[in-house]
Amino acid sequence: MKTLLQIHSSLFSEQGQSSLLAGQFVERWLDANPGGKVVTRDLAANPVPHLTGERFQAFLADPEERTPQQVKYAAESDRLIEELGSADVVVIGLPMYNFGIPSTLKAWIDHVARAGKTFKYTEKGPVGLLSDRPVHIFAARGGYYEGTPRDTQSAYITHFLNFIGIRDIEFVYAEGLAMGDEQRRQSLDAAAEAIDRLAA
Repeated sequence: MKTLLQIHSSLFSEQGQSSLLAGQFVERWLDANPGGKVVTRDLAANPVPHLTGERFQAFLADPEERTPQQVKYAAESDRLIEELGSADVVVIGLPMYNFGIPSTLKAWIDHVARAGKTFKYTEKGPVGLLSDRPVHIFAARGGYYEGTPRDTQSAYITHFLNFIGIRDIEFVYAEGLAMGDEQRRQSLDAAAEAIDRLAA
């Protein structure tokens, strides 16, 4: 049985436009994978705490020497890593806030990027420790950013996933959503067509 991990990073949870686009793909995936399991990580409903020095030290500490609080912090990170590592497919709904990724998604990344867990350093540089798997990213933006220097999201997310070993990455963009009803409709229609092609 295949497992799909769906990550909502919209402030509006599953009702955000990026989440709705991702949900369209998940429905198609379930049709093609009867019996498939969907695990949802909603970063609005259950935000991951932002990384602090105390949490970071807990990750670095020898497991046998961790304090009870450090054990708790490390276990929270371990659960997120296990959730990602167990997924055959990952789907991320990605809105753009102030030209960047949502801070809740950055907090998730900071808990997943763990030396010795998801990557390691070698004499030739860092090496990702997760096996490759498809990651589908549904990016919803109010304006137009794809392919411009203002699109800080795409390169950042791609670099992070490559860093931990994942290279099979597909983006579906819905842009200009705040630029009038007609443009919004056209963008969402184009995104739906892209989802159909991706699901096929």
